[in-house]
This record gives sequence, structure tokens and C-alpha cells, in this order.
Amino acid sequence: MTSIQRGPERGWALLQLLLVVSFSEAKEPVCRQRGDPENPHLSKDGIVILGGIFSFHSRFQFAQAMIFAVEEINNSTDLLPGISLGYKMYDTCGSVAIIGEASSSPCMAIATVIGPFYIPVVSKIDKISHFATCACLSDKTKYPSFLRTIPSDYYQSRALAQLVKHFGWTWVGAIRTNDDYGNNGMATFTETAQQLGICLEYSVPFFRTDSPDKIRKIIDIIKASTSKVIVAFLSYLDMDVLKHEMSKHNMTGYQWVGSEGWIFDSQTAETDRHHILDGAIGLSIPKAHVSGMREFILNVKPLNSSGHEIFTEFWETLFSCKFKQSESSTGNERECTGHEDLTGVQNGFTDMSLMPIFNNVYKGVYAVAHALHSILGCNKTCQYKVQLDPLTVSSTLNIFQHIKKINFKTKEGDEVYFNQNGEPPAKYEIINWQPKENGFVDFVTVGLYDASLPADKHLKLQNNSLVWAQNSKQVKCAEGEISNTTGLVTFNVRHRKSPIVRANNSELSFLLLFSLTLCFLCSLTFIGRPSDWSCMLRHTAFGITFVLCISCVLGKTMVVLMAFRATLPGSNVMKWFGPVQQRLSVLAFTLIQVVICILWLSISPPFPFKNFKQFKDKIILECALGSALGFWAVLGYIGLLAILCFILAFLARKLPDNFNEAKFITFSMLIFCAVWITFIPAYVSSPGKFSVAVEIFAILASSFGLLICTFIPKCYIVLLKPEQNTKKNMMGRATPKLL
Repeated sequence: MTSIQRGPERGWALLQLLLVVSFSEAKEPVCRQRGDPENPHLSKDGIVILGGIFSFHSRFQFAQAMIFAVEEINNSTDLLPGISLGYKMYDTCGSVAIIGEASSSPCMAIATVIGPFYIPVVSKIDKISHFATCACLSDKTKYPSFLRTIPSDYYQSRALAQLVKHFGWTWVGAIRTNDDYGNNGMATFTETAQQLGICLEYSVPFFRTDSPDKIRKIIDIIKASTSKVIVAFLSYLDMDVLKHEMSKHNMTGYQWVGSEGWIFDSQTAETDRHHILDGAIGLSIPKAHVSGMREFILNVKPLNSSGHEIFTEFWETLFSCKFKQSESSTGNERECTGHEDLTGVQNGFTDMSLMPIFNNVYKGVYAVAHALHSILGCNKTCQYKVQLDPLTVSSTLNIFQHIKKINFKTKEGDEVYFNQNGEPPAKYEIINWQPKENGFVDFVTVGLYDASLPADKHLKLQNNSLVWAQNSKQVKCAEGEISNTTGLVTFNVRHRKSPIVRANNSELSFLLLFSLTLCFLCSLTFIGRPSDWSCMLRHTAFGITFVLCISCVLGKTMVVLMAFRATLPGSNVMKWFGPVQQRLSVLAFTLIQVVICILWLSISPPFPFKNFKQFKDKIILECALGSALGFWAVLGYIGLLAILCFILAFLARKLPDNFNEAKFITFSMLIFCAVWITFIPAYVSSPGKFSVAVEIFAILASSFGLLICTFIPKCYIVLLKPEQNTKKNMMGRATPKLL
């Protein structure tokens, strides 16, 4: 915030943050300040004074970042030449009802008070301490002079919903900080999630000062839920409390999706000794580097030489010691010398992972400086005679409008500008918590979200580098959910010209192998969200492919019987069941099933519906059969062919041959019939998603039965007994050597 007052003696003075003082030609001020003034914790004289509110006791580095920017501008010959910037910084506490110096709630209060005066509030503070990201602050009718150097949560909430959708998580839980930041952010997330087909099992508010009973109720809700993915729109302070409570119950294995309020806080990661948050994924501000800032932040000794009282308290806390003159000294603590070495200290103050946030402070100060540079017509010098009164709406509006129009690049090349809502473009890094062997956590960038790009290019992810909950490399799915990642299926046919393959009707064998492949693939149609097409496909596809499969087996069985009859004197039966007749029989049997399926789909096809009756707290998405008669007709026809095939194979099982397929077909049909006879009562009695599981099991079990019984004996001879894989052996009429 800036203010300018005319007067040669003291330059231009501060218009304090919440205290509006007007000066006129009269001897007495029109307005008087009421109450005792609050002394700033840090201050410096200058021609133009910048005001700041920071949480000194939790994030002192932000004040240092502002001082760094001010000093850098004062030493510049290009920006505001001849104009010295000063500052007055005030402390706020991060553990009371108004959280954080620039969080949404206090910024809404400040912006409401000073908004009519068009005094710009540039939110340039740390994300982690509840920076002002609430989408509600974009309302220019309520907050006309509000600006921020951090994106609105409108974009973050939508980005989180798209991230959840990307991984196929459609059944999730949600926890939010019970303030403007969490409530507004989660409201946008919920709205977007519903549009994307994501359902929330629960959405609960939480605040770190809640009673133990209320916190335990939240823990009970999480434990009782079936969803294993939790979207947490929390501050790092709230996450620390929740994480501590969950560690008491050993609640590991949940997949956390986090807002930037906690997802890249190194202290939260370092204190997660029970690995509650391992594998978490979420959004953070893109990494930033400001040359010289780290060294400046860590060099706090100049504060002592400037006589700032905050130095004493800060130094005592940093090194766990007390100065002799300190009022809080009891005489039992180690004495501070003021010369302790900061380079060996590892704590929150020396942690530079928050550099992107410090950069927001830096950019905010520079935005004000560039606006003043433009207003004062600065070239080699600035025009001191410009008449600017901070309480004259026309002039302050002028300042505000100049800040809105600034567009510049920092020395690191970052472009700084504000959109029509007074906000920067929404860009986030997607980071993943990846545990290391030493117990620490790496914040690994695994993707980007850029709202300035076309909608289909907002989200870019590197799935191959992700680590999930419990250090898993696989996407975490809740009960009843699926992953949307895919694999590849390959196969190869060898030894197709060997005697055993040729002797056992290679054409029907290959067709059978193809039909079995389709049978296995049919199970995939039962996975995923039911739709009109998937519901019609899943039942008709397996009905047709299984008939094709059984028709091939039936054809092979008939060939065995016909071949034996052909060896009898005077028999000419094989000319009536040659290769052409075999193909036609398979085609005819299959076409009958196709006709049944067409009639079913034409009269009353299967369709998706929502089952509200099965569970009180869930909606089950299922496929209704449409016409039950059509479904049982499809199953009945498969059963009829299977029984016919079993009877013929049973009759041919003892025919003399070195390799009689009929005995293996008999076994396969026994397995097939047993599976489907068991399936019928299990399917009828299984509710909801379990009926799908039963049907998939029946498809896979019967397919494996046919595959094993039909092809494993051949593979045994081809691979392990090649000496038997000869034409002479296949044409023999000895006692079977296999089995």
C-alpha cells in the first residue's frame, strides 16, 4: 500500500493501512485518529512509504523479502531515480480468528474498508499463511481496489478437479479449512467435480482450534468411508493438526490431493514421521529464483544495528538463547552473544522452499514502484511537483489505475501484470511427495497447469514419475473404482505347421483361439462407467463370442466323430463334413445368436440406471437388462450348444487315437457347464457391483477352462515332447501316450 503527502520537511508520509487521516488548509484536521496508534515492528523513512502487514512470529522471511525489494529499488538508477522508498510494517498473528496477514478473510475486511478510497491493496504474501486467493475477492463491485500477485482459487479449484478426473478417481472425500479460503475453494471444486462426474462421499469443514471431540468426529468419518482419495483444501497449520490426529490412529494409505496451502510446505513434510501424507499430489506456485534474496533474508544482523526490537525476540527464538537485557530472561537459559552462526542452523527460517512466495512479495513491491515511476514521469529524474493527495479520489484512483496497467519483467525474466480482475495469470506446478530412504520427502514436479492455454492443454502430467500412497507405483483406487491407465496385449502363433496342429484341424483351432481372445476381451466391457453403448455391448458381445467359441469346439468334436466313421468299410461320411461344411456350421450356429441379440436390442435393450435402493449413502451405477427374456435367451442358447458339445465329446472320448481331442473337449465342457450353472444363482442373488464381478468371473473362468483343456496338451507335446510331434505318431491307432 502506498501513500504520498506534500511537504518539503518530511517528504511524503504514510497513509496508514486502516487509519484514514485527511489534511486541509485548516489548522485542525478534518478527521482525527481515534484510539492508541500501533507502532510498527519495522520502519524506515523515505519519500514514499510502503505499508505492510506480516506474521512476524511465524514467517519473518516475508518482511525480509519486502525490505530486500525496497533496498534494491532504492539502489537502482533506472527505477524511481531520486525517490527513496521507506516502509512501515505491522505484525499480525496466525493463530487467532483472523488467520494470516494476507489470507482471504482479513483481506476482505481491509479491502471493504479502504475500497471506496481506491487505495490499492497488493496481496503479495505467502500462500502458506492463507494468502488472499479466495475467488470471492475477484468481485470488483465489493472490492474495487483489490489486487493480488497470486492466482485466484477459482483456477486452483478447477485444476484440482481436473487432476482428480485425470486419474479416474470418481469417489472421493473432501476436507476444507473452515474459513473463506477453504469454504469458497471447496465450493468451486465441488461444482466442477460434479460436472466431471466425480462424486464426494463426504465434505467436512475443519479448523485447527476445533474441539478434540469435533476433530475425532472427522477422523471417524474418514475411517468409516470407502473412498481412499481425500481432497484437502487446507492451510498448512490445519493440516499439521489433522495429520497429528490421524497419526494417533495409524491412518496411512490414503491418497491425498492437496491445495497449495499445504502441499509444498517442507515443515509439514518433515514432521510427517508416520508417513500419513506419502505420495500426496497437488498444486504449488511455480519455482522461482531471485538472485541475492536468499543471502539477504539470512542476513538479519543489520536489524540489530538499526535498533529494531524485533531482532531480539527473533534471535532468541532462532538460537534458543536469551540476551541479558531481555525482560523474559529467567537466568536459566543460554546467553545470546548476537554473533551466533546462522549458517549451521536448520529450521523454518533457513528453509528456502518458500522462495516462490518471497518472490510474490518482491513482485508486489516492484508493481507499486513501476506505477509510481509512471505517475511521476520519471526518466533520469522524477517530477516532485506532481500534486498527489492520497485522500483525493481522483488522484488515488489514478495510482490504482496505473498499478492495474503495469506490465514489466523482473530481473529474472518473470513477466508481471494484472488481468481485468487484478490478478496474475493462473499457473501451477503439480508436485508429488516422494519419500526418500533417509525419511525425508522430495517435492518432485510431475506436471504443469496453465489456465492461459486452450482448455484441452491446461493439464500436462508425467505419469511415469509418480509415486502414490504407501510408496506404490500404481494409481490408488478406492473400493469399487478403477484405474484409467491401460496396458498392451500381445500374442504370437508358432509351430502352426507342425503335425499335431495340422492333425487336429488347424483352421478350427485358430478360429477357436481367436474366439477365446474375444471372450477374454469381453470382460473389459464390464469395467467403467455404464453408458448406453457399454450396457448393450457387454451382454451381447460375450453372448456372440461364446457361441462362436462353442461352435468351434462343437465343430472339432464332430470332426473327430466323422473321422472315426470314415475309417469304417464303405463309409463316405467325410465328404459331407469337409472344411466348407465345418465353416458353414460355425457360421450358422453363430448367426442364430446374432439374431437373438438383434431382437433383444430392438425390443428392449439394456440401459444404464442409477440404483438408489441398494445403499442409503451411495448411488450405484448399473446396467439394467431391459428385456430379461432376451438375456436368458442368450444364456440359454450358449448352454444348449455347450450341452450338445459335451454329449458328443463324451461319446467320442474313448475312440482309439494317439491324440484324441474329444477327451480334452469333454473336460473343457465339464468346466464350462459347471461355471455357468453356478453363475446363474450367484448372479441373481448378487447386488449391485457384485453381479458384475460374478459375471466377469464366469467369463474368465470358462474361457480359461477352454483354453487350458484345448491347447495345453498340444503345447505339452510341441514344447516338451517334440519326438511325438510326427505325422506317423499322429496317424497311429495305438493307446494314447498323453494322459
